[in-house]
Amino acid sequence: MALYKSSNPALNSKIFKSASITDNTADVMTINGTVNKTALLALLAFAAAVFTWDIFMVNQDIASVQPYIFGGFILGFITAIIIIFKKTLAPYLAPLYCLFEGLALGGISAMMEMSYPGIVLQAIVLTFGILFGLLIIYRLGIIKATENFKLMVTSATAGIAFLYLVSFIGGFFGFNLPFLHDNSPLSIGISLVIVAIAALNLVMDFDFIEEGAAAKAPKYMEWYGAFGLMVTLIWLYLEILRLLSKLRSR
Repeated sequence: MALYKSSNPALNSKIFKSASITDNTADVMTINGTVNKTALLALLAFAAAVFTWDIFMVNQDIASVQPYIFGGFILGFITAIIIIFKKTLAPYLAPLYCLFEGLALGGISAMMEMSYPGIVLQAIVLTFGILFGLLIIYRLGIIKATENFKLMVTSATAGIAFLYLVSFIGGFFGFNLPFLHDNSPLSIGISLVIVAIAALNLVMDFDFIEEGAAAKAPKYMEWYGAFGLMVTLIWLYLEILRLLSKLRSR
């Protein structure tokens, strides 16, 4: 059994190795099945986002969506952790994860839109433009998830996660990392790099899903693969939104 590597914490090298492989072709993971489930999860996230978006636009008050933002991210994080450690629950919990994240994204997007009109549409177009662009490039074989590529993206993603963790913890003690949050040229440059790394994670995810289908992983892994891809897409959208807000605030 080959090792399947992805820098996405939901899609790492041990996932398919630990999943039971079946020879029943009706019960195996397929690329089309994963794509269909990804589309469904994206629709659920979008529907939930519209709900909190409307709440903010009607009330014009941050307090009206704060519970959805914090609750959505917290519940989404907890749900994601459960899915990662109990992959067989992905068919049931992946939709919940996307609903929770959608509630949070809708509130954040509405607040950003109020400050910078048009920014949300720009972020959505860029996110899906990057998704389909990289998918085409990957399918054409122009970019491949080689071992060196995987090592580079994994290391960069880990570094970004550590940087955000330091920033989050430091916030409780009045310690800031301004180069992450202001609109200086350095901060914009860092955001561009983070967006690029998030985008490259999509290539890792494509490779993971393709290898899983080739290995005839169990059917429930379609939901797991779709869940992992949504994790990357949500991260990419938030980073693009952050980058655009920095550019628009200058």
